[in-house]
Amino acid sequence: MVVTVLVLAGIGLLTGLTTVLFGFGGGFVTVPVIVWADARLGADAAHVAVATSAVVMIVNAFTATVATDRAVLRLLRRSGTLPAFLAVGGAAGALATRWTPASVTQWAFVAYLLVTIADVLLRPGFLHRPAGRTAAASAPGAAAGRIRAPLGVPIGVAASFLGVGGSVMTVPLLRRLGHDMRTATALANPLTLAIAAPALVLFFGENARTTASAGVLLWGPVDLGAAAALLAGALPMIVVMRRRPPRIPDRLHAWSYLALLVLVTTAMIGLSLGRT
Repeated sequence: MVVTVLVLAGIGLLTGLTTVLFGFGGGFVTVPVIVWADARLGADAAHVAVATSAVVMIVNAFTATVATDRAVLRLLRRSGTLPAFLAVGGAAGALATRWTPASVTQWAFVAYLLVTIADVLLRPGFLHRPAGRTAAASAPGAAAGRIRAPLGVPIGVAASFLGVGGSVMTVPLLRRLGHDMRTATALANPLTLAIAAPALVLFFGENARTTASAGVLLWGPVDLGAAAALLAGALPMIVVMRRRPPRIPDRLHAWSYLALLVLVTTAMIGLSLGRT
């Protein structure tokens, strides 16, 4: 038990780092970890992981958003009704998880990550950018496009259903629209809030009472102990990283994003195969 808490706190440090560097509020990293930590819940572990990751994501994303440069946040004004569409999609995805077998959610998570890796590698605009786009990136947001508002619904549905927050979708989109990695990952945090907030309300609405199952303290479908341990590691890291953000070359930043995608996908495949 102590080992599990220490591992979760350590992963929390990592999620704080990924929140600042990649816009991953937590779900991208925490879903496979919580599946491992709550393996004794059996088939319910994946569902608990998605709900718990929503808690971690919303707290991490809120903390990172508050600490983000206001000049970057002003770019959200150009997004129009995108946050509203993301919220609708987030609520729909959370509802969908109620009637979906946990194994389906788990393998859908893996499938989506594999598709994203292939897209990032094979389609131009993320790792390899045209010279014009590179020049535009020197003034973050100045000549960049915006995500069309209606796309918020499918993004929100997929993100909430899989427990990945939205950054796995919004960062590549923003990158291809002309934003540099630093701006794209910073904008991913407030967009994650729009998805995770309604999803979290619905998750808690499932069964808003505290119970104990297989030694796991649950509030509805949320593992309170895992969420607390993860946040204890993540929040200090976010505060420190926002105060002293590292200067990473844009191309290296993009390749690091891809490397993390591959790492988490590999871990999730291993966990999924181990349960079959």
